[in-house]
Amino acid sequence: MSEKYVVIDTETTGNAPKKGDKIIQIGAAVIEDNQVKQTFSTFVRPFQHIPFFIKQLTGISNEDVKNAPSFSEIAPELLELLENAYFIAHNVPFDLNFINQELIQAGYRPFNGPTIDTVECARFLYPTAPGYQLSQLADWLNINHDRPHQADSDAIVTAYLWLNMKKKLFHLPVPTLKSLCSLAVHMDSDVGSLIKHAHTLKKQHSLSKEDGIEIYKGLAIKRLEPLQKKEQTLKDNIQGEKDFFSPEGMLSRSWAGYEPRQGQDQIAKAVKKAFQMREHLLIEAGTGIGKSLSYLVPALFYSKEADRRVVVSTHTVNLQEQLMAKEIPLLKKILPFHFNAVVIKGRNHYLCLRKFKQLLNTAPSTYEEVLGLAQILIWILETNTGDVEEINIAGGSSSSFWEKMMSDETTFSEASSSWFPKNYYNRIREQAKHADLLITNHALLFSDLSKDRGVLPSYKNIIVDEAHHLEDLAAKNLGLEVNYFDLTQIFHKLGLLDKTGYFQRLMVYEQSVHQHFSSFWYQYREDHFTLLKYEVDELFRMLHQFCMKTAQPNQTDVGRISIRYNPSIEVSSYWEGIQDSLKRVLVLFEEEADEWLSFYQYLSPHTPSGSLEYGLLYDFKAAVKEAEDVCDQLFLLLMEKDENYVYWMEIDKKGAANAAYLYARPVDVSDLLADRFFAKKDSVVLTSAALTVENSFTYVMEKWGLMDFAPSVLQLPSPFEYDKKAKVFIPEDMPAIKDGEKEFIVQTAEFIYQAASVTEGKMLVLFTSFDMLKKTYYQLRKWDEASNFVVIGQGLKSGSRLKLLKAFKQYDNAILLGTNAFWEGIDIPGQDLSCLVIVRLPFSPPNEPVAQARMEKIKSAGGNPFREMSLPQAVLRFKQGFGRLIRHQNDKGVVIVLDKRILQSKYGMHFIQSLPNLPVVHKPVDFVLNDIAAFLDD
Repeated sequence: MSEKYVVIDTETTGNAPKKGDKIIQIGAAVIEDNQVKQTFSTFVRPFQHIPFFIKQLTGISNEDVKNAPSFSEIAPELLELLENAYFIAHNVPFDLNFINQELIQAGYRPFNGPTIDTVECARFLYPTAPGYQLSQLADWLNINHDRPHQADSDAIVTAYLWLNMKKKLFHLPVPTLKSLCSLAVHMDSDVGSLIKHAHTLKKQHSLSKEDGIEIYKGLAIKRLEPLQKKEQTLKDNIQGEKDFFSPEGMLSRSWAGYEPRQGQDQIAKAVKKAFQMREHLLIEAGTGIGKSLSYLVPALFYSKEADRRVVVSTHTVNLQEQLMAKEIPLLKKILPFHFNAVVIKGRNHYLCLRKFKQLLNTAPSTYEEVLGLAQILIWILETNTGDVEEINIAGGSSSSFWEKMMSDETTFSEASSSWFPKNYYNRIREQAKHADLLITNHALLFSDLSKDRGVLPSYKNIIVDEAHHLEDLAAKNLGLEVNYFDLTQIFHKLGLLDKTGYFQRLMVYEQSVHQHFSSFWYQYREDHFTLLKYEVDELFRMLHQFCMKTAQPNQTDVGRISIRYNPSIEVSSYWEGIQDSLKRVLVLFEEEADEWLSFYQYLSPHTPSGSLEYGLLYDFKAAVKEAEDVCDQLFLLLMEKDENYVYWMEIDKKGAANAAYLYARPVDVSDLLADRFFAKKDSVVLTSAALTVENSFTYVMEKWGLMDFAPSVLQLPSPFEYDKKAKVFIPEDMPAIKDGEKEFIVQTAEFIYQAASVTEGKMLVLFTSFDMLKKTYYQLRKWDEASNFVVIGQGLKSGSRLKLLKAFKQYDNAILLGTNAFWEGIDIPGQDLSCLVIVRLPFSPPNEPVAQARMEKIKSAGGNPFREMSLPQAVLRFKQGFGRLIRHQNDKGVVIVLDKRILQSKYGMHFIQSLPNLPVVHKPVDFVLNDIAAFLDD
């Protein structure tokens, strides 16, 4: 099949051709016989001024196009190139719209031949790519791209990108191509004819073992290697652990780039001793020590010598991936024995092939679903794990699309039994049983402990990294949480009114095959479900109104209004109305759930095992169970009170009238942690960069329930030379907030603006109040009319923390304003961050429900809530916030504290003493700004 493809790229004065924006450069590459046979490139005279930001982006100036040909002069040559060809571009709508607009204005017909969008094709053919911008793909595929945003260079790169994709397309197995043919009908590109041609050619060739692919129930999937069994324990004494981190030790002999770090050997010895003596251990290790290797080495030696599995739990997926991508491969090369290291996550991270096949046989509901299904068809030819973190799927693991095919409670049901040999989640659980080192996350760890799910295989030794999250994560996993959107999503899955939902699809099957249930019965189900949905809407509307009427004007760190409540003592008539509304919901739901289950019970024995409907039936039952669980939680949240729990609700003030979120958390988790965790393990090693207050571990030991266990402790400072790399500045003449919030915010915004001019942006500003962040943000925007800085505000610009960080790193002159989520766990190394501003000392807001309840409990016991909780908690968060600045050996920067309490209050010294040994300067603002400039320029 000899085809002609013309790859086009344009540079333009803007992005709206119908509003007068014009082409300033065209690049083209002609592909025939799978080779670039011809190229074409020219500047184009736009007859208008090129905006400054376009010149910055492309490097094309007014001088470059002054004597260039007009579009009408080059149009005949361009049309000749495009004759009988596919029009290909990286984002076809953009380039084709400009070309066609120019063709029409020049008196020619627009191009209406077949098109292929390499963005669209890359999204499904390269499901694990880090991103789909041309430069990202070029870098990932090792295609040389020396002049991004120049049309000639972009066209050539896109041409080679297309040749890579076309080659991959024509090597796909028959079942994959067959499914892609069905999906291509819904795509924007005319790639369907190529897929059909590839399918026709492939049908003539059978799969060979060398392809590494197998066909299972009509799906082509990667042939996976048999599971590794755990090797026998090494009986001989393993040499090398004792001097592993020494200058002449095993690590330095095997790794040319290794530099011995102070403290690594101490951590390794302390972890080994804790495991051998069956004791718990707390380690505070400053940034830069390299604690990951320090605990992994003794853990692996102990695992092999004692023949016992060791678990490592981290807070973030990033650290899990780092351990598996960096530290584990290094240790596999160096250590004198083989070991199995396995990452395990919650089951919703893993693809369920049965549910995917089921979805593949259903008409896709959205364009994103079309691309998602196509992505997964390719991904299952490549993945060993089925873990969603590998795939660049729209919305990630939280998307409604992924929820339709992730593993859930049906994964081990009879409906999935025939898929069991290829079950990714079961495979990872089996691998976990044979692991010497099992790497998991805190969320799964505490979910496993709190719900006795037995997801993790038995273990007695665990290392908890990023351990400062322990209390909050334990409380979250032992708590309750329900919101309107989650409940409506479950109702949508049940599908009594939605044709793509489980019930409606099963109804079509039942009526066509069995006709056991009457049309009146089905009508009742729809009518009662409509009434149930109405009552749920009404309940959440009332909760929203209750919050609006009762709440003080305070906001959470994502801008929601929050209010505490007590289910058992709220006595207003409005609250009684809420409880009456809930009772109506529960009665209606219970009646309908009985009917739904009778539907399931009748169909279950009458539906062929392994059929599509059999799987749908189990999914329907699981959705009913999910809805039951949410209704049970609603009852506990609104009708009953546990004395150790705090209850609150949040609403989006400008959101939907029923957008309410309900929460309950245990106030004190120390006894729960002591009984369910520490008492059941031989050795728990807890490590973080911030665990001590006044050089004592007592505060965290008390709140985690560790006092009775008498754990060992180890405190190690960072090896970084903070006295040379960082300075702390405290401006003397900033106003105190108690003298007026408005003046404080104006002065804060003014200082941030002036300091950013000195640091050229690269500034992270940490707040403790979303309201103050918002007011400061708008004050900055008001002053910065020339847009000298890109100001990014958490909760004010859409996107997750990771998206905001990515945006911050993209700009040279960015200022990032963040609240709670940015005080810790973010890594902005090197030149991206040179200035950290701490606006207020990080005491928990007085209206934060869990903190408020904990302080009340301390007070009722005769204690001092400020000394016992508020101050030590704030000092730990201050240490975490400071740790955002110097992340690597060569980093340099300044910390500015605008809260005068650090100098004027009796407790201010606790914050300064928590920092490493470095200069602390307090001078007037003008002197501070001069000193910052001198320090950063030095």
